[in-house]
Parts: sequence; C-alpha cells; structure tokens
Amino acid sequence: MGSNHDIDDTMSSYKKAVEKGSEAQNEFLKQFSNLQQDAMHNFFTMLQGLTFYNAMFKTTIQSGGRISIPEAERQALKIDDGDLVQVIIIPIERRKKSSDKS
Repeated sequence: MGSNHDIDDTMSSYKKAVEKGSEAQNEFLKQFSNLQQDAMHNFFTMLQGLTFYNAMFKTTIQSGGRISIPEAERQALKIDDGDLVQVIIIPIERRKKSSDKS
C-alpha cells in the first residue's frame, strides 16, 4: 500500500510542477506580448510623427542644382522664404545626356 501512496505523491508533485511551468509560460507570454504591444505603439507613434510634419513629392533638378518645393506643400507645412528645411534625395530616373545616346 505504501507504493500507491508514493505514486500518488509523485503524481501530485508532477502535476504541481507542470502547473507551475504552465503558469510561468503564461506569465512570460503576457510580458512578451506587452513588450510587443509597446514596441508597436512606439513604432506607430514615431511613424505618425514622421509623416505628420513632412511632405513627399517629385521635382526636377534645375540649373545650378536647384530644386523647388511645390506651393501646396509649402502652404501645408507653413514654409516661407528663408526657412531652413532638411532634404533627403532619392534619385528616381536619370536623364541621359545626348552624348550617351547611340
């Protein structure tokens, strides 16, 4: 009879260990999920900030390397003559010079 009691104790200990392991996994997943939610929230907040005060448009390089900002974008961003702006250049299409044509 002692062996049945030992088996019951072993099974009870095993069940408790499994339950504790499951609880630990659930807690880990909750914390990980919260971290993911925080990261996504921060990402979207940053993305919103980047798009809220910016404009994207295409323009042609003029003589002397000058570019112009369309009037609608200047008005929307309240940009006036003499304001300092930051420009990021991404070439879209290169015009071939007449000497390059065969």
